[in-house]
Amino acid sequence: MRLSAVLAHARAWLPGRTTVDMRERLRAVCGAAIGLFVTAVLCRWLAGPLAGVLGSAVWLIAPLGASAVLVFAVPASPLAQPWSVIGGNTLSAVVGIASVSFIPDPALAAAIAVAGAIGVMFFARCLHPPGGAAALLAVLTHTTHFSSALFPFFTNSLLLVLAGVVYNSLTGRRYPHVQVAQPPRADARFSQADIDAVLARYNQVLDISRDDLESLIQQTELESYKRRLGTLDCGDIMSPDPVSVEFGTPLQEAWALMHDKRIKALPVTDRTRRVVGIVTQADFFRQLDLQHHEGIAGRLRDLIRATRTVVSNKPEVVGQIMTRQVRVASAERPVVDLVPLFSEGGHHHIPIIDGEKRLTGMITQSDFVRALYRAVRPEN
Repeated sequence: MRLSAVLAHARAWLPGRTTVDMRERLRAVCGAAIGLFVTAVLCRWLAGPLAGVLGSAVWLIAPLGASAVLVFAVPASPLAQPWSVIGGNTLSAVVGIASVSFIPDPALAAAIAVAGAIGVMFFARCLHPPGGAAALLAVLTHTTHFSSALFPFFTNSLLLVLAGVVYNSLTGRRYPHVQVAQPPRADARFSQADIDAVLARYNQVLDISRDDLESLIQQTELESYKRRLGTLDCGDIMSPDPVSVEFGTPLQEAWALMHDKRIKALPVTDRTRRVVGIVTQADFFRQLDLQHHEGIAGRLRDLIRATRTVVSNKPEVVGQIMTRQVRVASAERPVVDLVPLFSEGGHHHIPIIDGEKRLTGMITQSDFVRALYRAVRPEN
């Protein structure tokens, strides 16, 4: 075996660098100290009156230290959630007590206890690594009273979870970390079903919730866009001096501009070139009854044709059909900031304004895709 292969194999055993900062590390350290202290004090106080009833003087279990690591250092982990902690430790203790009660050989009882605990936790959906230690502890201490599962195992776990809920909430961490189902988007690059399919093929316990995994993928994509788009500003990719109309522009004139220039949207400005709205082809068709497809062309001609009478029962100028709520961006704004607007916000045209908030350009989806393609394509 070559030396390089040996070194590569040796490096595989080394831990990766942690990505959390010192503040997060201190938050976890302090949380574990406070949580275990509160749990220990309360359980030591309870141990006195309960010792005679439950037949045990033990008031704190060693696996709780491992539970504290999960609850306070990785509160988003599925293995650290309240039911995982409480159910995992308690049910595993029951399995351990049953094993030592019915299997005389301690070595066999220990193996059966841990294996059985894993199986029970899988079945009860409360997989919790310290649960294996809880089952083993029951065997090693030859605990035969099933009441011990209630105290100290259940009581310890419950108090630690309650401390975790309070501390994590106060320090800005969501706990319990309930999965938040995101509504499906038609323009999303991947769906929850795609993630489920990949996880099914992976077929291993993943120590991250699905909503966190989806969020990390999306943020990674955005970070990649930022890196590849570099320092491009909106002014670098916009179409300058776009065709625009004013509030009082007749519909027929606006429609003719769209047709002649082969564009689908026109910014609407006031006399100082400040954007007051946007009119698109969709705004025109919104005025028609699209439930009946026959005669759409004729109805469109009737809509844009100017009325010669004083009173009209239909829109006559752009300002009557335009969309007033329009998203704009400054020419100095980084292009990457437009990613959510185009990919998730449903926008197709973004007017660009200068330092005095006057219209200076337009970015369409085509402009954005072209800039993205130039940024990500391999260099020759």
